[in-house]
Amino acid sequence: MPFPSAAQLPKGFAYSAAACGLKKNGLDLGLLASEVPAAAACVFTTNLVKAAPVLVSQEHLRRSAAKMRGLIVNSGNANCASGPEGISASRETALAAAQAILCRPEQILVCSTGVIGVPLRVQRILRSVPALNARREGSARSFRRFARAIMTTDTRPKWAAAKCTVGGKPARFIGCAKGAGMIQPRMATMLAFVATDANAPVSVLRRALREAVGVTFNRITVDGDTSTNDTLALFANAASGGRPVRDGAEYGKFLAALTSICHSLALQIVADGEGAHRVIEIQVQGASSAHAADQIARTIANSPLVKTALAGGDPNWGRVLAAAGRAGVHFNPNRAEIRMAGILMCHAGQERPFSERKAHRAMLARHVPIVVDLHAGKASARVWTCDFTGDYVRINASYRT
Repeated sequence: MPFPSAAQLPKGFAYSAAACGLKKNGLDLGLLASEVPAAAACVFTTNLVKAAPVLVSQEHLRRSAAKMRGLIVNSGNANCASGPEGISASRETALAAAQAILCRPEQILVCSTGVIGVPLRVQRILRSVPALNARREGSARSFRRFARAIMTTDTRPKWAAAKCTVGGKPARFIGCAKGAGMIQPRMATMLAFVATDANAPVSVLRRALREAVGVTFNRITVDGDTSTNDTLALFANAASGGRPVRDGAEYGKFLAALTSICHSLALQIVADGEGAHRVIEIQVQGASSAHAADQIARTIANSPLVKTALAGGDPNWGRVLAAAGRAGVHFNPNRAEIRMAGILMCHAGQERPFSERKAHRAMLARHVPIVVDLHAGKASARVWTCDFTGDYVRINASYRT
């Protein structure tokens, strides 16, 4: 996927990246800065164990949501379960970035991703901030380097762009994300950053972000684990010169652009799941309620037996039905219908004869849809996941060592 052109980047934002030595090699420190104060909204991990940068960023957002200047992010170390020293390290990082771009520390968000429980060598970050800031520019090349700096086990950078006309002016959106494992956002390890030059107040950003996340990032899972560091940050600096976005059609266009970016980034994360070969789209329909459909879809999506069968293109629909049955939701199994890769395999809770060879070939595609119809109501839910391969075990068996 080619990186964005300069014409796709929103006005008034700059990016930079550096290698500060937290990872064995490659870029591991990034800076995103708005040249003017920007409104901001975030969603963070709901894991009870929250990393120091999450706690510090939540505090800064409470104090400066209407006048944020940007964020600094490191990969290679999560700065989680690191005690008071971890909080101090995040504060020092924010202060260094603030001094570099001439703002207050509380106008900076701090993000980290990597190994949990290892002390952060913050001096490496602090020594690199002056050079990081010196490279800051609003170019496509700088954005590309920034997107690479946040990667850990990702095999490729993830980005998306969108454009709409709001407030009487064209507004551009750009976003990037990292994430391949420990992915099941509840707002994945997931970081995502979106910048726009639209003019939108904090209240609009919060509302739009909640709505966009609900149908995108909160609908994906790689392995059912929720990270301690999940952060999705949205900045709007009004550099487009448009009128403020409020309600009605203007809000609808803003929300559509934001949702398109979140949807693209979410599916890119699933497609790059650790060791994954294919994206699985699970749709549960005919449920008694939206909650019931969602619960069943997530249980199927996180079933190791289902995901390993999908890795081999094995049309084992019985595993899908069994996962649905243990989801804690009542339905009549004798009315269930299951289609995998477009092939009806289960009807009225029993096997519907099908060609194993044809089904196997169909299930080796990069995108495999699974549709479960409970015939118990009108509600539905959709979740995206990926298959489990031996590479997932290999990657996570030696993540720290």
